[in-house]
Amino acid sequence: MQKALGAGADALILDLEDSVALQGKAQARAHVAAFLNRDPRSAALFVRINPLTSGLTDHDLAAIADARPDGLMLPKAEGAASIIELGQRMLARGMSATRILPIATETPAAIFRLGEYPGVADRLLGLTWGAEDLPAAIGATTSRQPDGAFTAPYEVARALTLFAAHAAQVPAIETVYPAFRDHDGLSQFAGRAARDGFTGMMAIHPSQVKIINDAFTPSAELVARARRIVAEFSKHPDAGVVSIDGAMFDAPHLKQAQRVLAQSDAAGEPLER
Repeated sequence: MQKALGAGADALILDLEDSVALQGKAQARAHVAAFLNRDPRSAALFVRINPLTSGLTDHDLAAIADARPDGLMLPKAEGAASIIELGQRMLARGMSATRILPIATETPAAIFRLGEYPGVADRLLGLTWGAEDLPAAIGATTSRQPDGAFTAPYEVARALTLFAAHAAQVPAIETVYPAFRDHDGLSQFAGRAARDGFTGMMAIHPSQVKIINDAFTPSAELVARARRIVAEFSKHPDAGVVSIDGAMFDAPHLKQAQRVLAQSDAAGEPLER
């Protein structure tokens, strides 16, 4: 946990679910609670608890409630009902202000409830998805092509999560890239996520964080183009369309440019690429 904390990520997810065997849950809860109680925090600290149907969720909450995690990751979430149920359990533990990051695609039923998240958006940190539990749940042998690309069903799950997050107006978080030694593949994967409209991405190893951060930092060229678009609309506030270097730009382009500049401001200096 300490090594990961120094990797430069915006948040660290402390796991109580899949990476911890059943017989190690109690010890893991104690370690996570102790880590949460350290001061000061150099990054936000989230805890991935066990699913609501596991019989372990209340034990997780009891162990970490007093340590005040910055957020909870909920695996196998199934729409608004899951968020409401977890919220009620959190309220009983004095955690009503803590927000939730659902993994929103890990069961077949979850896919059909992605449209419900706008109704509970005030409780959400964002939405993310996973490509491991879902194929296991339906008997698929893999979610990926030989070249690492997702097969068609999981591209659908990815796209629906992306749109569901934006419909709820919360961050859309790309899933992990499991081959943590494949830095070139990770760079391409993260770049595609940023291109497609994801807000950020999860890492499974500290060595991945810088590559992901670079992918989500707008390039100097992209920032310069965005500034020109915003500046041109500022010169012509009543115009619906402006022309720059022979190309036409309208309101969607302006909105996209403003988003690029906001990302650049949040990340610091744009990257030279």
